[in-house]
Amino acid sequence: MKIIFKAFAKKVFGAKYEKLTRTAFIDLIVFWGLYIADLRIPISSRILYLMISTFTAGIMWQCLASEARTCHMQNMMMAPFHRRSFVLSYTAALGAYTLLTKTAGLLAVLLAVSVRNPSEILGSILCAVNAVLMTAAVYSAKKYWYWGGLWTVGMFASILFWQSRPWFLLWMIVNIVLAAMLLQHADEYCFYHPEGEVNTPAVKGHGHYSVWRYFFRYFQSHKNYLANTAVMWCAALVLPLFFKGPESLTAVPIGFAILSLNTPVCILLSADPALEQAVRYLPGQKKTFCVPYCLLIFLCNLTANFIFLCSLQIQTGSVSLSTIAAALFFALQSAFCSLLLEWFFPVRGWKIESDLWHHPRKYIVPVIMLFLGAIVGALPMLLPILIIFLAVEAVILLYSGKQ
Repeated sequence: MKIIFKAFAKKVFGAKYEKLTRTAFIDLIVFWGLYIADLRIPISSRILYLMISTFTAGIMWQCLASEARTCHMQNMMMAPFHRRSFVLSYTAALGAYTLLTKTAGLLAVLLAVSVRNPSEILGSILCAVNAVLMTAAVYSAKKYWYWGGLWTVGMFASILFWQSRPWFLLWMIVNIVLAAMLLQHADEYCFYHPEGEVNTPAVKGHGHYSVWRYFFRYFQSHKNYLANTAVMWCAALVLPLFFKGPESLTAVPIGFAILSLNTPVCILLSADPALEQAVRYLPGQKKTFCVPYCLLIFLCNLTANFIFLCSLQIQTGSVSLSTIAAALFFALQSAFCSLLLEWFFPVRGWKIESDLWHHPRKYIVPVIMLFLGAIVGALPMLLPILIIFLAVEAVILLYSGKQ
């Protein structure tokens, strides 16, 4: 079991566990920086446990569903192994990766900006471990999705209503033991999907190429990308609740900046190295791919922005032509910046999709948009100048595509 665990751990942490040490150092810096800043935010234990459980479960599910591990899993399964040892080692390796590189960062931020007692810290750790094991158990029995859904709903309900009870920590330990027992009887092949069987829908041949057809097929086979986009659109409905006051309307462009954080749509080249190689080396692909890709990101951003505007109009009735122009500007500007990042600075060397989705580069475009949003909110007269500047960028993009 130890040998199998090391094999999987070196795959996600690196040959010398360099990712683990680097992440721990960054988390320590983040914690200390926020702690000495003396910024304190009241966070109830209910919200703390929900945040940690939801975040950890999402990352763990993403790791289990990662396509990048298919080849490695296939090599591991060619060697003789014991079923129980294989399942527990695989779950432990991905769980350690999730807890030590992702959840630890969230905990560093939450513990630095809020005052917590030892029992709440222990409860947070138990919630994280429970989320890892419970997610693996539910994933191993996906065909029984109904009981997995009921189990998940029950766990969230217990966190919402029982988190203050003295026996809540004991209940979390019982749930952890139950999940571990279920994993001991799980089939190892439920974690392995042969290449070509997953995310490969039947396709129909066509007489001519179409980048838009590729986008449609890609999102059809990667439904988590569509789910993330749907979440952003739902956030666009709720976001106007924070812009009800008249003095807050100047911060509406900041809402457009927040809605530009649609990571999956902005990493198509990084997520598919074969596609990137084809785009860069086949003749005419710069024009054929880059312009439609920029337009795709623009349409996704624009849809979120207009959902935000419709919700804002219903709640405040304060949407004007300048606000609509700002929505168009931020949608196209963020799309243009995302395209430039993917073309000139693609993410390489990632181990699994979770590394790609949570790469620090994802925050560059939203930060730029936040900066522009603050400028437009403070000085609305600069919006026409920025629109002219964006038009020049669009012309440059179209002209370079013809070269």
